[in-house]
Amino acid sequence: MEEEEDDYMSDSFINVQQDVRPGLPMVRHVKEAIQKEEKQKEANQKNRQKSLKEEERERRDTVLKSALGNENKGFALLQKMGYKSGQALGKSGGGIVEPIPLNIKTGRGGLGHEESQKRKAEERLENYRRKIHMKKQADEDAADQFRMRFKSKQEERKIEGDLRKSQRACQQLDTQKDIKVPKEIWYWTEPEQEEKDQEEEEKDEYKGSDLSVLEKLQILTAYLREEHLYCIWCGTAYEEAADLSSNCPGDSSADHD
Repeated sequence: MEEEEDDYMSDSFINVQQDVRPGLPMVRHVKEAIQKEEKQKEANQKNRQKSLKEEERERRDTVLKSALGNENKGFALLQKMGYKSGQALGKSGGGIVEPIPLNIKTGRGGLGHEESQKRKAEERLENYRRKIHMKKQADEDAADQFRMRFKSKQEERKIEGDLRKSQRACQQLDTQKDIKVPKEIWYWTEPEQEEKDQEEEEKDEYKGSDLSVLEKLQILTAYLREEHLYCIWCGTAYEEAADLSSNCPGDSSADHD
């Protein structure tokens, strides 16, 4: 009775395995068994291919490492001509001793592909280095331009500050000499301008004049030195012209640095 049941189960399993047609349900564990078997076959095939490649490489390496024997016709001819193993080739013995190495190409690229890839990689590296250099140069140029603009702005503000200082000194010294009207209208500061903020002062103080701020400063400091023997950078009114000439470093801000 048990043998009949085993035969029935075996026949049922075979029928289920063979009766795999579209539209018919497949038992889950049978399907999994089939998939597992297919995966095992693929793995065995890959392992077999891998082992064949390894065997081929090992055989090739063995042959390349082995020295030629007397059974090799080319080597036998060389021996007849007087060649001995280990000697250099050529009549005078100036040739190579070891054979030219064999480089096995394993990739699928054509001849020259590796050299082309290497050249392209070097070109990309060179282009990258060029871009980095250009960016660095552009950053340095931008920094230099900023420093120049900043320095120019600082110098401009310093000149404007020296001019205002000269105007205040001129007005005070002229007043002490009982001078009621300045030689030029811009020689003195205007009271209402002193009450304005610096931005308004820079905008309106020199309006309506063809002279630049530097030119006004040079004219006014020259007037102070000649008329009052006064140097704004020394902050001193000298008693005599000779005293001013010998003790004052010069008639510009740079002379007093």
